[in-house]
Amino acid sequence: MSDRKPAGQFLDAAIDLLRRVRDEEADGIEAAGTLLADTVQSGGRLFAFGAGHSSLAAQDVVYRAGGLALMNLLTVPGVVGVDVMPATLGSALERVDGLASAVLDSSPLREGDALVIISLSGRNALPVEMAMNARALGVRVIGVTSVAYASETTSRHSSGTFLKDHCDLVLDSKIAVGDAELTLDTVPAPFAPASTVVTSALMQAVTATAAATLADRGVEPPLLRSGNVDGGHEWNGRVLEQYRDRIFYRR
Repeated sequence: MSDRKPAGQFLDAAIDLLRRVRDEEADGIEAAGTLLADTVQSGGRLFAFGAGHSSLAAQDVVYRAGGLALMNLLTVPGVVGVDVMPATLGSALERVDGLASAVLDSSPLREGDALVIISLSGRNALPVEMAMNARALGVRVIGVTSVAYASETTSRHSSGTFLKDHCDLVLDSKIAVGDAELTLDTVPAPFAPASTVVTSALMQAVTATAAATLADRGVEPPLLRSGNVDGGHEWNGRVLEQYRDRIFYRR
Protein backbone atom coordinates (compact mmCIF):
# COMPACT_ATOMS: atom_id res chain seq x y z
CA MET A 1 0.00 0.00 0.00
CA SER A 2 1.12 3.58 -0.62
CA ASP A 3 1.38 6.30 1.99
CA ARG A 4 -2.05 7.63 1.07
CA LYS A 5 -4.89 7.12 3.53
CA PRO A 6 -7.24 4.17 2.92
CA ALA A 7 -10.14 6.41 1.89
CA GLY A 8 -8.10 7.99 -0.87
CA GLN A 9 -6.69 4.62 -1.93
CA PHE A 10 -10.17 3.14 -2.21
CA LEU A 11 -11.51 6.07 -4.20
CA ASP A 12 -8.51 5.88 -6.53
CA ALA A 13 -9.10 2.15 -7.02
CA ALA A 14 -12.78 2.74 -7.78
CA ILE A 15 -11.95 5.51 -10.23
CA ASP A 16 -9.43 3.27 -11.98
CA LEU A 17 -12.06 0.55 -12.32
CA LEU A 18 -14.61 3.02 -13.68
CA ARG A 19 -12.08 4.22 -16.24
CA ARG A 20 -11.41 0.64 -17.31
CA VAL A 21 -15.11 -0.02 -17.69
CA ARG A 22 -15.57 3.21 -19.63
CA ASP A 23 -12.74 2.37 -22.05
CA GLU A 24 -12.97 -1.41 -22.31
CA GLU A 25 -16.74 -1.94 -22.13
CA ALA A 26 -17.83 0.96 -24.35
CA ASP A 27 -19.04 -1.29 -27.17
CA GLY A 28 -20.86 -3.60 -24.77
CA ILE A 29 -22.59 -0.70 -23.02
CA GLU A 30 -23.69 0.68 -26.38
CA ALA A 31 -25.02 -2.72 -27.44
CA ALA A 32 -26.82 -3.26 -24.13
CA GLY A 33 -28.42 0.18 -24.23
CA THR A 34 -29.50 -0.43 -27.81
CA LEU A 35 -31.01 -3.79 -26.82
CA LEU A 36 -33.08 -2.09 -24.12
CA ALA A 37 -34.15 0.63 -26.54
CA ASP A 38 -35.17 -2.00 -29.11
CA THR A 39 -37.20 -3.79 -26.44
CA VAL A 40 -39.00 -0.62 -25.37
CA GLN A 41 -39.75 0.36 -28.96
CA SER A 42 -41.09 -3.07 -29.86
CA GLY A 43 -43.49 -3.17 -26.92
CA GLY A 44 -41.42 -5.41 -24.64
CA ARG A 45 -40.87 -5.05 -20.93
CA LEU A 46 -37.62 -4.55 -19.02
CA PHE A 47 -36.52 -6.47 -15.92
CA ALA A 48 -33.46 -6.48 -13.68
CA PHE A 49 -32.36 -9.14 -11.20
CA GLY A 50 -29.55 -9.46 -8.71
CA ALA A 51 -29.00 -11.56 -5.61
CA GLY A 52 -27.57 -10.32 -2.32
CA HIS A 53 -25.47 -7.21 -2.75
CA SER A 54 -25.74 -7.58 -6.53
CA SER A 55 -29.40 -6.70 -6.09
CA LEU A 56 -28.42 -3.16 -5.07
CA ALA A 57 -27.46 -2.23 -8.63
CA ALA A 58 -30.66 -3.83 -9.93
CA GLN A 59 -32.82 -1.93 -7.46
CA ASP A 60 -31.04 1.31 -8.33
CA VAL A 61 -32.57 1.37 -11.83
CA VAL A 62 -36.13 0.55 -10.76
CA TYR A 63 -38.62 3.39 -10.08
CA ARG A 64 -35.67 5.76 -10.24
CA ALA A 65 -35.68 9.49 -10.84
CA GLY A 66 -33.93 9.97 -14.17
CA GLY A 67 -34.38 6.30 -15.00
CA LEU A 68 -36.56 4.26 -17.33
CA ALA A 69 -40.06 3.79 -15.94
CA LEU A 70 -40.31 0.42 -17.68
CA MET A 71 -37.51 -1.22 -15.67
CA ASN A 72 -39.02 -3.75 -13.26
CA LEU A 73 -37.34 -5.67 -10.45
CA LEU A 74 -37.50 -9.45 -10.81
CA THR A 75 -37.64 -10.61 -7.21
CA VAL A 76 -36.73 -13.92 -5.61
CA PRO A 77 -37.96 -14.22 -2.00
CA GLY A 78 -35.08 -14.31 0.45
CA VAL A 79 -32.49 -13.35 -2.15
CA VAL A 80 -33.04 -9.74 -3.16
CA GLY A 81 -31.17 -7.69 -0.57
CA VAL A 82 -29.89 -8.72 2.84
CA ASP A 83 -33.09 -8.31 4.83
CA VAL A 84 -33.70 -12.06 5.11
CA MET A 85 -32.90 -13.58 8.49
CA PRO A 86 -30.37 -14.98 8.88
CA ALA A 87 -28.56 -13.07 6.14
CA THR A 88 -26.57 -16.20 5.29
CA LEU A 89 -29.79 -17.82 4.05
CA GLY A 90 -29.71 -15.57 1.01
CA SER A 91 -26.30 -16.91 0.03
CA ALA A 92 -27.52 -20.46 0.48
CA LEU A 93 -30.60 -19.88 -1.70
CA GLU A 94 -28.39 -18.71 -4.58
CA ARG A 95 -27.03 -22.25 -4.77
CA VAL A 96 -30.39 -24.03 -4.87
CA ASP A 97 -31.07 -25.83 -8.15
CA GLY A 98 -34.53 -25.23 -9.60
CA LEU A 99 -35.26 -21.98 -7.77
CA ALA A 100 -34.86 -19.91 -10.92
CA SER A 101 -37.36 -22.09 -12.78
CA ALA A 102 -39.97 -21.63 -10.06
CA VAL A 103 -39.46 -17.87 -10.08
CA LEU A 104 -39.69 -17.52 -13.85
CA ASP A 105 -42.78 -19.72 -14.02
CA SER A 106 -44.61 -17.31 -11.71
CA SER A 107 -43.16 -14.09 -13.14
CA PRO A 108 -44.60 -11.88 -15.90
CA LEU A 109 -41.53 -12.42 -18.12
CA ARG A 110 -42.42 -13.40 -21.66
CA GLU A 111 -40.96 -13.64 -25.12
CA GLY A 112 -39.75 -10.27 -26.39
CA ASP A 113 -38.79 -8.92 -22.96
CA ALA A 114 -35.28 -8.07 -21.79
CA LEU A 115 -33.70 -9.17 -18.50
CA VAL A 116 -30.52 -7.81 -16.94
CA ILE A 117 -28.98 -10.35 -14.57
CA ILE A 118 -26.38 -8.99 -12.17
CA SER A 119 -24.08 -11.46 -10.44
CA LEU A 120 -20.54 -10.58 -9.45
CA SER A 121 -19.22 -14.14 -9.56
CA GLY A 122 -21.78 -15.57 -11.99
CA ARG A 123 -20.97 -19.00 -10.58
CA ASN A 124 -24.02 -19.88 -8.50
CA ALA A 125 -26.97 -21.94 -9.69
CA LEU A 126 -29.54 -19.14 -9.45
CA PRO A 127 -28.09 -16.62 -11.95
CA VAL A 128 -26.92 -19.37 -14.30
CA GLU A 129 -30.34 -21.04 -14.43
CA MET A 130 -32.07 -17.68 -14.56
CA ALA A 131 -30.20 -16.83 -17.75
CA MET A 132 -30.63 -20.28 -19.30
CA ASN A 133 -34.35 -20.46 -18.64
CA ALA A 134 -35.08 -16.87 -19.57
CA ARG A 135 -33.47 -17.30 -22.96
CA ALA A 136 -35.46 -20.49 -23.48
CA LEU A 137 -38.58 -18.33 -23.05
CA GLY A 138 -37.40 -15.97 -25.79
CA VAL A 139 -36.17 -13.28 -23.39
CA ARG A 140 -33.04 -11.34 -24.29
CA VAL A 141 -30.51 -11.53 -21.46
CA ILE A 142 -27.79 -9.07 -20.51
CA GLY A 143 -25.31 -10.35 -17.92
CA VAL A 144 -23.36 -7.99 -15.68
CA THR A 145 -20.58 -9.91 -13.98
CA SER A 146 -16.87 -10.16 -13.29
CA VAL A 147 -15.50 -12.36 -16.05
CA ALA A 148 -12.39 -13.07 -13.95
CA TYR A 149 -14.39 -15.49 -11.80
CA ALA A 150 -14.92 -17.80 -14.78
CA SER A 151 -11.17 -18.37 -15.10
CA GLU A 152 -10.20 -18.26 -11.42
CA THR A 153 -13.05 -20.19 -9.75
CA THR A 154 -15.26 -23.17 -10.55
CA SER A 155 -18.96 -23.07 -11.31
CA ARG A 156 -21.45 -24.17 -8.66
CA HIS A 157 -24.00 -25.13 -11.32
CA SER A 158 -24.29 -28.73 -12.45
CA SER A 159 -23.48 -27.71 -16.02
CA GLY A 160 -20.11 -26.32 -15.00
CA THR A 161 -20.95 -23.05 -16.73
CA PHE A 162 -21.17 -19.43 -15.60
CA LEU A 163 -23.67 -16.64 -16.12
CA LYS A 164 -21.55 -15.23 -18.94
CA ASP A 165 -22.06 -18.42 -20.93
CA HIS A 166 -25.83 -17.93 -21.23
CA CYS A 167 -26.27 -14.28 -22.17
CA ASP A 168 -26.95 -12.37 -25.37
CA LEU A 169 -24.58 -9.68 -24.09
CA VAL A 170 -22.07 -9.61 -21.23
CA LEU A 171 -20.72 -6.55 -19.43
CA ASP A 172 -17.53 -7.18 -17.46
CA SER A 173 -17.28 -5.17 -14.23
CA LYS A 174 -13.52 -5.88 -14.02
CA ILE A 175 -13.82 -6.59 -10.30
CA ALA A 176 -11.06 -8.88 -9.00
CA VAL A 177 -12.02 -12.20 -7.43
CA GLY A 178 -12.82 -11.56 -3.79
CA ASP A 179 -14.15 -8.02 -4.35
CA ALA A 180 -11.76 -6.18 -2.03
CA GLU A 181 -9.52 -3.37 -3.22
CA LEU A 182 -7.30 -2.77 -0.17
CA THR A 183 -4.90 -4.68 2.04
CA LEU A 184 -2.98 -3.72 5.16
CA ASP A 185 -0.34 -5.60 7.11
CA THR A 186 -2.36 -4.92 10.25
CA VAL A 187 -5.64 -6.24 8.81
CA PRO A 188 -5.93 -10.03 8.35
CA ALA A 189 -8.31 -9.89 5.37
CA PRO A 190 -8.55 -7.75 2.23
CA PHE A 191 -11.25 -5.08 2.47
CA ALA A 192 -13.11 -2.23 0.73
CA PRO A 193 -15.31 -3.77 -2.00
CA ALA A 194 -15.96 -1.71 -5.13
CA SER A 195 -18.42 -3.94 -7.01
CA THR A 196 -21.50 -1.92 -6.06
CA VAL A 197 -19.95 1.36 -7.21
CA VAL A 198 -18.84 -0.07 -10.54
CA THR A 199 -21.90 -2.19 -11.27
CA SER A 200 -24.30 0.63 -10.47
CA ALA A 201 -22.34 2.90 -12.79
CA LEU A 202 -22.52 0.28 -15.53
CA MET A 203 -26.29 0.01 -15.13
CA GLN A 204 -26.74 3.77 -15.27
CA ALA A 205 -24.52 3.97 -18.35
CA VAL A 206 -26.68 1.37 -20.09
CA THR A 207 -29.87 3.17 -19.09
CA ALA A 208 -28.50 6.49 -20.35
CA THR A 209 -27.59 4.87 -23.65
CA ALA A 210 -31.08 3.40 -24.00
CA ALA A 211 -32.73 6.76 -23.35
CA ALA A 212 -30.51 8.59 -25.81
CA THR A 213 -30.98 5.88 -28.44
CA LEU A 214 -34.76 6.14 -28.20
CA ALA A 215 -34.56 9.93 -28.48
CA ASP A 216 -32.34 9.64 -31.56
CA ARG A 217 -35.08 7.50 -33.14
CA GLY A 218 -37.72 10.11 -32.43
CA VAL A 219 -39.23 8.13 -29.52
CA GLU A 220 -39.73 9.90 -26.20
CA PRO A 221 -37.90 7.82 -23.58
CA PRO A 222 -40.25 6.74 -20.75
CA LEU A 223 -38.24 8.51 -18.05
CA LEU A 224 -39.23 9.30 -14.47
CA ARG A 225 -38.56 12.59 -12.74
CA SER A 226 -37.78 13.27 -9.10
CA GLY A 227 -40.86 13.60 -6.95
CA ASN A 228 -38.99 16.29 -5.03
CA VAL A 229 -39.05 18.81 -7.85
CA ASP A 230 -42.09 20.85 -8.82
CA GLY A 231 -44.24 18.97 -11.33
CA GLY A 232 -42.44 15.68 -10.74
CA HIS A 233 -45.44 13.78 -9.40
CA GLU A 234 -47.63 14.94 -12.27
CA TRP A 235 -45.00 13.96 -14.82
CA ASN A 236 -44.54 10.53 -13.28
CA GLY A 237 -48.28 9.98 -13.07
CA ARG A 238 -48.57 10.54 -16.80
CA VAL A 239 -45.71 8.18 -17.63
CA LEU A 240 -46.92 5.46 -15.24
CA GLU A 241 -50.41 5.62 -16.70
CA GLN A 242 -49.17 5.60 -20.30
CA TYR A 243 -47.11 2.45 -19.73
CA ARG A 244 -49.20 0.82 -17.01
CA ASP A 245 -49.39 -2.51 -18.87
CA ARG A 246 -45.58 -2.77 -18.84
CA ILE A 247 -44.94 -1.67 -15.28
CA PHE A 248 -45.32 -4.17 -12.42
CA TYR A 249 -43.96 -2.38 -9.36
CA ARG A 250 -47.05 -0.18 -9.02
CA ARG A 251 -49.52 -3.05 -8.61
